[in-house]
Amino acid sequence: MLEGSPGLELSHCRRNCQTVFYSSCTILHSHQLCTRFRFLHIGEPVKGVAAMVGWALRRAAQVRAHLARRASGVCRGPEHQALGARPTAPEPAARGAPGAPRGAVELLGRSYPQDDYSNLSRKVLSRVGRNLHNRPHHPLWLVKERVKQHFYSRYVGRSGTPLFSVYDDLSPVVTTWQNFDSLRVPADHPSRKKGDSYYLNATHMLRAHTSAHQWDLLRAGLDAFLVVGDVYRRDQIDAQHYPVFHQLEAVRLFSRHQLFAGVKGGENLQLFEQSSRSAHKQETHTLEATKLVEFDLKQTLTRLMTHLFGDAGAEDQIGWAFGLGLERLAMVLYDIPDIRLFWSEDERFLKQFCVQDINQKVKFQPLSKYPAVINDISFWLPRENYTENDFYDLVRTIGGDLVEKVDLIDKFEHPKTHRTSHCYRITYRHMERTMSQREVGRVHQAVQEAAVRLLGVEGRF
Repeated sequence: MLEGSPGLELSHCRRNCQTVFYSSCTILHSHQLCTRFRFLHIGEPVKGVAAMVGWALRRAAQVRAHLARRASGVCRGPEHQALGARPTAPEPAARGAPGAPRGAVELLGRSYPQDDYSNLSRKVLSRVGRNLHNRPHHPLWLVKERVKQHFYSRYVGRSGTPLFSVYDDLSPVVTTWQNFDSLRVPADHPSRKKGDSYYLNATHMLRAHTSAHQWDLLRAGLDAFLVVGDVYRRDQIDAQHYPVFHQLEAVRLFSRHQLFAGVKGGENLQLFEQSSRSAHKQETHTLEATKLVEFDLKQTLTRLMTHLFGDAGAEDQIGWAFGLGLERLAMVLYDIPDIRLFWSEDERFLKQFCVQDINQKVKFQPLSKYPAVINDISFWLPRENYTENDFYDLVRTIGGDLVEKVDLIDKFEHPKTHRTSHCYRITYRHMERTMSQREVGRVHQAVQEAAVRLLGVEGRF
C-alpha cells in the first residue's frame, strides 16, 4: 500500500490482520500520485440489490476494459523497471510449458523469458489460475461474497448505486513497478528479495499483495473499490502459512467536501498543510483530516467485523486503505485448522460449505486425522547466498501438501571453522490417508538430494 500516516502504521503484518485488524491500514494522499484523476458516474439510479449488483458489474467491466487498453503501456514503460539489488541465491525454477521458447515460462497465455531473477517452482505455478475465491461454495468464496454483500448494502451513493466497485479477476502477474515502485516501496526493502517474492523474471512477478493494482485503479478514476485475489509469497511452512493465499483490499478516497460535510464549521477546514511529521500525522495532512479519516476507517472495519462475526494521495482528496487475508478470516469463521485444506478436492471438506444462504453459520467438521511421519534433516550452510525461505520453498516444491510443517529445531556453529549447521524437523501428514515411513522416506531423500544440488549445502545425513 501507499505510504501511510504514522498514527496508523502500528505494524506491517506479513500475512495481514488476524486479531489486530487496524495494523496494516494506511492513509492515501495526493502527493504520492503524480497523475490526474477523473471520476466515473455510470448509469441511472437503480433500486434493489439485484439492480445494484448489475450496476456494479457494468462499472467493473468498463474499468477492466480501460485497464486492458493500458496494460501493454504499463508493462513496457521505463518507469516500470525493477529496482534494488540483484540476488543470486540458487533456487529451483520452473521450466516452460511444451511449445514455449526455451528458457521461458508459459503462464496465463503469455510467455515470460527467464533470467537470474526467475524463481517460480512448479508447485506454485500449479496454483496460478485456480481462483479459489471465485469458486462457488468454496469457503473463501463465501467470505468474499459476505464482504461484498456488506459493502453493497451498507455503503450506497446518492443515486442508490453501490459506492464500492469490486474487482476479483485481475491477473496475478504484475510488473515489479506495480508491486513495489507504485507503492513507494524503497529499492532496498527486504520484500524485493528473491527470498521473499516469486519472480517470473526481473520485470514481472506474481503479485505479493492486491495493493499492486491500486495505482491502476486510482488512475482509472475510481475512488472506492474492493480488490480480491490470490497473492504469492515465499514463507515458512506450518498450518497458518502457504505460498499462495488470498487477500481482500478496500480503498476509499474523500474530497474536502465529503470529509467535512457533517462537521460544524467544516467549510473552514483543509485536507492538507505544510507542517512537520509527527506521531499522529504526515507533514502534508492536517490533523483534522487525519483524525476524521482514521475514524472512518476504524468504523468501516468495525462494521465489517461485526457483520462477519456478530457482536463479538489522489488529487484534492484523502483516503484510507486496508487489506485482510481471506484464509485467516475463514479459518476463524469456520474453525478450519489447516490452511492446506483450502486446496483440497475432498468432497468431505467441500460439501460442508454448500449452503443456500452465504450468511449461514458453518462449523467445519474435522476429517479423520491421519498419523504424522516425522523426519529430521541436518546440513552445513554454504558460506553465502542461503536463506531459510529457499529451503522452505524447496521442501514445498518436492513434498507438496504432504508437508504439514517445517521447524528449525537446532543451530550450531563450529568453534574452529565457524561454519553454521541447521537441523530442521519436517512433519509429513497426508490429509486423506495414512502414509508409511517408506513412502515418506523417498520424499525425504529427494529433499536431501535437492538441498545439496540446488542450495549448495553440505549434508549431515
